Amino acid sequence: MKAPLSWLKDYVDIDCSPEQLKDKLFSCGFEVEEMVYVAKHIDRIVTCEIKSIEKHPDADKLSVTKVDAGEYGTLQIITAATNIFVGAIVPVALNNSTLMNGEKIKSGKLRGLISEGMFCSGEELGINDDWYDGASVNGILIFHEKYAPGTDVKKILDLEDVMFDINVTANRPDCQSILGIAREISAVLGTPLKMPDLSFQADPDVSTINTVRVTDKAFDLCPRYISHYVSNVKIGKSPLWLRRRLSRMGFRSINNIVDITNFVLLETGQPMHAFDIDDVSGKSVVIRRADKDEKIITLDGKEFTLDGNNLVICDESKPIALAGIMGGMNSEIKPDTKSILLESAKFARDNIRKTSKFFGQRTDASSRYEKGVDAFTAEIGMNRALNLIYKLGAGKIASDRYDLSEDKLVEKTINTKVSLVNSVLGIDVPSVRIKSILESLMFKVSLNGDDLTVTVPLFREDVESYQDIAEEVIREYGYDHLQPTLLKNSSVTAGGKTADQKRIDGLKDLMVGYGFNEMISYSFVSEKEYDLFGIPKEIDGKKIIRLMNPLGEDLAVMRTSLLPSAVRAACYNINRKNYAGRLFEFAKIYKPASEDENLLPEEENVLSFVLFGAGEDYLTAKGIVEGIFNTFGENVSPEFRPCQSGCMHPTRSAEVFVKGVSVGYFGQINPKVTAALDVDKPVIAGEIFYNKAAKYFNSRIVSKAVSKYPIVERDLAVTVDERVPCAEIMACIKKAAGKILDSLTLFDVYKGDQVEKGKKSMAFNLIYVSGDRTLTVEEIDANTEKILKALEKEFNAVLR
Repeated sequence: MKAPLSWLKDYVDIDCSPEQLKDKLFSCGFEVEEMVYVAKHIDRIVTCEIKSIEKHPDADKLSVTKVDAGEYGTLQIITAATNIFVGAIVPVALNNSTLMNGEKIKSGKLRGLISEGMFCSGEELGINDDWYDGASVNGILIFHEKYAPGTDVKKILDLEDVMFDINVTANRPDCQSILGIAREISAVLGTPLKMPDLSFQADPDVSTINTVRVTDKAFDLCPRYISHYVSNVKIGKSPLWLRRRLSRMGFRSINNIVDITNFVLLETGQPMHAFDIDDVSGKSVVIRRADKDEKIITLDGKEFTLDGNNLVICDESKPIALAGIMGGMNSEIKPDTKSILLESAKFARDNIRKTSKFFGQRTDASSRYEKGVDAFTAEIGMNRALNLIYKLGAGKIASDRYDLSEDKLVEKTINTKVSLVNSVLGIDVPSVRIKSILESLMFKVSLNGDDLTVTVPLFREDVESYQDIAEEVIREYGYDHLQPTLLKNSSVTAGGKTADQKRIDGLKDLMVGYGFNEMISYSFVSEKEYDLFGIPKEIDGKKIIRLMNPLGEDLAVMRTSLLPSAVRAACYNINRKNYAGRLFEFAKIYKPASEDENLLPEEENVLSFVLFGAGEDYLTAKGIVEGIFNTFGENVSPEFRPCQSGCMHPTRSAEVFVKGVSVGYFGQINPKVTAALDVDKPVIAGEIFYNKAAKYFNSRIVSKAVSKYPIVERDLAVTVDERVPCAEIMACIKKAAGKILDSLTLFDVYKGDQVEKGKKSMAFNLIYVSGDRTLTVEEIDANTEKILKALEKEFNAVLR
C-alpha cells in the first residue's frame, strides 16, 4: 500500500520525521518496505524570467537568451526550445544542478558560446499535465503565475513529498487505504484522527428509487449494495488538487466523475463505479450470477465469456460490469454523460479472487475486494463520493438511495477479561493502558475490575476474539515489553524425524553416493507428455487431473509419473553440450482418487533417476536398483522382467518385481522418444514406486559374520531357450542350492555358432560357504547335480 506523507497529513497531525514515522509504523505491525523522497534528486532548479532572445550566430536552431534568476544573477542560457518568449517565467537548471532522473547539469559551450544552465520541461521535473497545466507540452514548462525569479521550483510545484510503501498483511484489509493507514498513525502517535468530510446536500426533486430499479439476486456474493443517482452531471476536468492526489499514486486523470471514484478508492479503500444511466437498458440494475456463455466487454476493451461462477451487474438485457473487477464499456462515463448511478458495494472476497484469477484480470478494485472490503466502508465511500460531487458542483444528488442487504450492520461485542488478555501476552499490561490503547484504535471499551467489554468498530471485521484483542494491545504497547521466560507446567519432547523420513534421507544419500545430483521439477506437466511417453490418461477408469487455471499449456495437468521431467532434464543438458550426468528426484505423483472433483488426488512418493553419457547403460541402472534393495531390503531380491512400457527400449529395459509385486521399471528410453526431443544419444532412466517398495524395506541394519570356514567356488554354464529370462534361471538355482549358496553371479551370455539356433549359453559363478563346517567336494558336487536337475526339469537346460 503506497501512502504519500502529504496525503496522510490531511487526516492526522504528524510531528515527527519520516524516518521516525517509519519506525513507529513498524512498531505497530506495519513494515515500510520502501521510503522514497519523491523529489530527492531535484536540486538547484529555480524560476527565471526571460529578458531577451536572439538567434545563435552559428546555429539556426539554437537561441541565445538572457534570463533573470534572482539571487543567482543574470545568466546566459542557450536553448533549442521554440515555445519560449520574452517575459516568460520558466524553470532553469543552474550550474551543478540535478534533474528528477538524477542527471547532472553543468555550464558548457554550445557552438562556441557559454550556456550557464538549461531550461527544463515538465518531464525533466517528473510531472505532467495532471500535476501542472502545460507540463506535458513538447517544450519548456512555462509558469502561468508570476513567480519571483530565483524561487525554488520544488516548493512552488509542491514536489517535496515522501512516499511510504507499506506492507499491509492479509488480516488487515481495513488498512488498504490512506485513511486506514492514517488511523494507525493516529493511534501510534496519540494524535486525533480527522475524518474526511462526508456531508452533501441532496436535491429533493431528484430520486434514485423513482428513476431506476435495483435488485440483488445474490446476497451470498454481494452482502451489501448501495446505489445513488445523480442527475444534471457536468463532465469536466478535475481540480488541480484532485489530479495531483491521483498523479502521486500513479493514476491518470480521466474526468471529474471517474477521478472521484478513483480518489475514494485510494482514500477510503472502497472501490466505486459510476454507470451512465442512459446506457442502462430498462433503467434496471440487477446483481446476479452470470448465465453460461454470457459475454461482457470491459472498459479495457477485453471480451470475456462468463459462467455461473461469475458475479455480474446487469441491466434488463446484458451485463454492464464484472462485479468487483471492472465496469463494462457499454455503460462507461462519456463526455456527454448527463446522469449517473454510483455503485458502492461489498462483494464476497473469495468469489472476486477466483474470477480475477480465472480471467487474469487484476485491478485496483479486485486487489482490495479479494482481501476484503467491509460492509460499513461501502457507506463511507458512497457518502465521500457524493460529498466531492457536491463540492465540485458536478451534479444534482438524489434525495434517496438503494441500500440492499439481508443483514443489518451490528457492532460485535467481545466480553473477556484483562487477565485473559495478559495470559496470551505473558506480561501484565495495566488495565487502564489496555483501555486507552483500544480506544485509540476506535474500539469502545468498558472496564469493570477484571471484566473487559470491547465493542469492535464495523471496519474491523478481522477482530473476533480475546486473542485478537491481545494482538491489538501488544502492537501498540510495544513488543519490546515482552520478556523471555522458561516454559511452565510443560514437558520437553525430543523432536526428530520419523523412521520413514530417515529412510528417505538415506535413500537420497545413497543416490548421491552413486554419483547423482538431486533435481526438482514442477508437479504440473503438459498433456502432450502423456502422448510422447505413452503414459495412460486414465487410471482405473479415472481421468488425469487437469488444472482449472493453469499457468500455461505446458503446465496444465498434474503429473502421474516423474519420468518425463527426468528425461527432459537429461535432453536439455545434452542439447546444451553437457554430454554426461546423473540426476535423481524424490517427489510425489498425483493420481485421481475419484471422479468427484471435490476429492483430493491420491499422492504417491516416487524415486526417479536418469543417466546419460559414455558408459551409462541398462546394466548400470540395473546395478543401481539392486544396490537400493541390497541396502534397504532385508532378504529381498528384486526380480527383473521384460518392461512393457512404450517409452522404454524393447530389449534394454526391465520391470522390477519384489515378491510378485511391480515396484518400478528402468532401462534405455526408446530412441523414438529421445529423437522427438532432438537427442540421438542413449538416455537411461527409471522409476521406483517408493510407497510399494518401502513395504519390503527394513530400517534395521542387518549384518552377518564372515565365516571362518573356507569358501568353495564353482562355475556353471547351461544352454537354454533364448526366451528364458535370466531372473527365472537364477531363482531356480537359488532354490535348488539352498542355504549353503552364498552368492550367485551371471558373468557371460553367449549366442552363436557354438550353440544351437534359438538357444543361448549362460555362465554363472556360484560361491558356497557354511557357517558351521567345511564343505566337502562330495557335498558341492551333489548340490551342483541337484541344480542341474532342477534347471533341466523347469527349462530343459543342458550343461554346456
